[in-house]
Amino acid sequence: MGRLSRRAFTLAALSTLTSASGATAAPQRRVTTEMRGVWLATVSNRDWPSRPGLSADRQRAELLAHLDTAARARLNSVVFQVRPTADALWPSPHEPWSQYLTGTQGQNPGWDPLGTAVEEAHARGLELHAWFNPYRVANHTDVTRLIASHPARKHPEWVVPYGGKLYYNPGLPEVRAFVQDAMLDAVKRYPVDAVHFDDYFYPYPVAGQTFDDDAAYDRHGGAFPHRAAWRRDNIDKLVRETAARIKRIRPATRFGISPFGVWRNAATDPLGSQTQAGVQTYDDLHADTRRWVREGWIDYIVPQLYWNIGFAAADYAELLRWWADVAKGSRTKLYLGEALYKAGDPAQPAAWQDPAELSRHLTLARDHPQARGHVFFAAKEVAADRIGAMARVVADHYTKPAKPPR
Repeated sequence: MGRLSRRAFTLAALSTLTSASGATAAPQRRVTTEMRGVWLATVSNRDWPSRPGLSADRQRAELLAHLDTAARARLNSVVFQVRPTADALWPSPHEPWSQYLTGTQGQNPGWDPLGTAVEEAHARGLELHAWFNPYRVANHTDVTRLIASHPARKHPEWVVPYGGKLYYNPGLPEVRAFVQDAMLDAVKRYPVDAVHFDDYFYPYPVAGQTFDDDAAYDRHGGAFPHRAAWRRDNIDKLVRETAARIKRIRPATRFGISPFGVWRNAATDPLGSQTQAGVQTYDDLHADTRRWVREGWIDYIVPQLYWNIGFAAADYAELLRWWADVAKGSRTKLYLGEALYKAGDPAQPAAWQDPAELSRHLTLARDHPQARGHVFFAAKEVAADRIGAMARVVADHYTKPAKPPR
């Protein structure tokens, strides 16, 4: 069956599963092992804490409420952002306490959020995946606003301003070693179930701006045919080295990455997906996400498939099929990143006003054995569930508990 006819068939089949009331009937299949995760974002106080400067008791209560909500929804994993901007949500010897806790970078909040999250998640039968952003330093470009002891203040040569933010330069071997040390300190201290990176490697392109890594490229890029190949190698090294160090420190801890959902468009590369995305991770973020899966460098991948079924530029159904093909035969497990935050948002297309859209994603994924579960963005929306999309997922697909894949 050709791609277009297959997609039409899939959409037609999905429509027949919808009753006059709009309910979607999920296949009754007994599932005992699948990823059911939620991202818990701390950058800019996105999900938690609700604002900086709360008391330790209030912060702890809000954190436990998110864990309770995840457990009630029969989720089994929480992906907790513990290093949002070159800072820490644990007592790190390498980087300051996060400003998103107290409102002041470096100020001790009076408790240990990561340690508490690991202990309390496990007490509820939830896995705790520690989520790190490797290279983002600040959501502004003023180095002097960082605490005086910040590594970026001590090593200004490590930092590149770009697009209104500060980044560590991925092209410097000393930066790569430092960010690994900073992140893996948490793995040494706590029995986290996984280390998790999101979609930020080299920054997303900003029109009219250049990421200035000329000096690093002159010093370290001589063996490469062009700058893009060198940049991709820098990110490949980060991934391979991090994976190896995790296994040495805590062998049972896994390593997963949640990249932007499009590796390359087929118009750019015949191996790519039938999409017309404005960003391609291979070319724009210098992240060869397909290779990481095919080579088995990481334990799991969660492409952010934040589009609806039938979306012209990036159809969820097409990207699900493409990623399932990439994962076929690989040791890397495939989970799908789901845009719960779009459900009921009036700025989104009509598909996202339908409470059944996300449930249809899970129904569709069951036709692909490589798809081993889903992770929802994000915790605030799981709790609020403004149009009942998450409740619909739970009712249709999560009637019984499931263990996460190992």
